[in-house]
Amino acid sequence: MLYWLHDLLNMNLLGYITVRAGVAFFIALILTLFIMPKFIRWAQRTSSVQPINEWAPDRHQEKHSTPTMGGIVFIGATIFASLLTVKLDNAYAQAGLLTLGLFSLIGFYDDFAKIKKSQNLAGFKARTKLVLQILSAAVVACFLCLFADFNTDLYVPFLKNPVLDMGNFSIAFWILVIVATSNAVNLTDGLDGLATVPSIAALTSFSIIIYITGNVKISSYLLMPHFQVSEVAIISSALIGALTGFLWYNSHPAEVFMGDSGSLTIGAFLGFLAIISKSEILLLLIGSIFVIETLSVILQVGSFKLRKKRVFLMAPIHHHFEMKNWAENKIIVRFWIIAVLSNVLALITLKIR
Repeated sequence: MLYWLHDLLNMNLLGYITVRAGVAFFIALILTLFIMPKFIRWAQRTSSVQPINEWAPDRHQEKHSTPTMGGIVFIGATIFASLLTVKLDNAYAQAGLLTLGLFSLIGFYDDFAKIKKSQNLAGFKARTKLVLQILSAAVVACFLCLFADFNTDLYVPFLKNPVLDMGNFSIAFWILVIVATSNAVNLTDGLDGLATVPSIAALTSFSIIIYITGNVKISSYLLMPHFQVSEVAIISSALIGALTGFLWYNSHPAEVFMGDSGSLTIGAFLGFLAIISKSEILLLLIGSIFVIETLSVILQVGSFKLRKKRVFLMAPIHHHFEMKNWAENKIIVRFWIIAVLSNVLALITLKIR
């Protein structure tokens, strides 16, 4: 809408990506701050609260009355702010909104089933959820190929030229990136605000990278690939604003949890951002906390199956530190610090090519 006003009223200011990104940030922030307390009161009245897994550390049992499914609020605010500010005929922006919509529906149903049955494991069966994630990611990947005319080159950090053309394999690779990141963020969302700040940090890094990628002069100066993806930085900025508003209520002690409707969607969108910015490999550093959490689960399961021994007291790794009697807030803040530092490192690598 703002871009059309730019054309209609000849207001050059509204044509700038940075201006519309800032507007989207504040629209999403204000909407989330306004709607979330109303949502929390509604959730408390209707007992839409978080069922706690019986295997979780004992201290988690006191959180059983905390409302969940807050993701529908900040994802909804993100989509609304984006529709007001993004140039909607941009295929990459359309793909970004499609990603948010598809994965939020999967997460919403999973959250709703858990709430309805008051059981943490009552949502989709693991296999069903994975199939739905793969199908949704496939839709997004095919959309990029068919409508965005996106190339299939693979780039790695420190090199200015692509290392190979993935060809038809690119769709399978993109599906893997989206689904893996979606589940990685979902695994991380286990403590108050633990997934929120690393997500904001990662979104900020990708917003910068995508803005650079979409700017022909800056991308040429930094020897980075160039695509017309800058509009997606506006959606990313809107999600940062919405998550900032959510953090106001999600910080320890949390008044609301994001649920799968939030974590699955954030992860999928981060994977999408990595793909369109040709930063799939750099995603490992940008999303370091999500990678660490996922690896801890893989190591725990693998070790127990092969050696009948556990590597950690409990996985994901944030539960390991809980079992070692670390204060919850200390675990959260230390993980935040790691996330911010890894994103600073990731941005530094952009100049080293």
